Amino acid sequence: MRRKASLVLLALAVFCTALSPLMRWYGFPRLAKIPANHYQTMVLEATPATFLDYGTMQAKKVGKITIVQTLKGNVEESEKIEKSAGRDVVVWDGLSYVQGPDGSMVSKIPERYIFDAHTQEPVHAPGEMVDGDPVKREGIEFKWPFLTEKRDYEYFDAQARITTPIHYKGTQNFRGVEVYYFEQTIPWTKVSMPKTMPVEGITPESVAKTGTTRWYTTVRRFWVEPVTGAPVYGEEIHKEELRGGTLLGDRDKVTVFAGHVKMREDYIRSTVALVKSQRTLVLLLTSYLPWGFLGLGVALLTLSLVLEARGRRPGDPAAAGERQPEPQPVNA
Repeated sequence: MRRKASLVLLALAVFCTALSPLMRWYGFPRLAKIPANHYQTMVLEATPATFLDYGTMQAKKVGKITIVQTLKGNVEESEKIEKSAGRDVVVWDGLSYVQGPDGSMVSKIPERYIFDAHTQEPVHAPGEMVDGDPVKREGIEFKWPFLTEKRDYEYFDAQARITTPIHYKGTQNFRGVEVYYFEQTIPWTKVSMPKTMPVEGITPESVAKTGTTRWYTTVRRFWVEPVTGAPVYGEEIHKEELRGGTLLGDRDKVTVFAGHVKMREDYIRSTVALVKSQRTLVLLLTSYLPWGFLGLGVALLTLSLVLEARGRRPGDPAAAGERQPEPQPVNA
């Protein structure tokens, strides 16, 4: 029985030991992915801020500008693209909606972001756009890959429609979570006018006829939890201007928007809590289960060897003083 038990334990030990690297290097890349129906809303604020009153074409100081960013998974579109792409795809329909201090719309820019559900690499397909303009993204946007590395990444800027490096600047602790700090600077760049303007009668076409152009610069900062690749906090030092043309009269330029945009406190707390829970799930696949199976395999192997060694011990000697049967005499 000991021999059979040791063989069973040996088989289980081999199974668990083999399962450890399989879980980490085969299971994790296939099981860890962004769900196609993911939905997220983020509220950011610039307090104070400067923005352009299109009614008077004058920049004015205000107490607060609010930016509501929404990302909604489009399951139907992702399923369509998956058939041709041959891999798991996520389609995010995003909207950046800017509100003035009175709640009125300042601007709104929709976009569609299509990417690989496992690696977060962009997937190029019909419908990829920013504010109705077709784009071909390179690099990441909104989210870093699982198991983010301490290095620079290529990051897509939706305003300028360009991809530039976002630089790793170091490791920090943000509200009890170890994070990687990244920073990207977009220098002054000529960009498109928004398709939707806050004042009726002013359109990108009418502005273009005046010769006036829109320019933009920003310093973008993210604090990213490296296991999940999810930002727990983000902010931008953001500036936009209109330059030249007859729309500005005798002025060379006027500020459209300027402010230090930061995540609102309640959204910081909820994001940190969500990322902590997701971090545990990712660690389950990358660390807890692989190391657990490896440890279990070693323990089972040890137990198997112990049982095998005990089964091979020589038999106990005969009890001392035990009388041996006497030979019987043989009759002639």
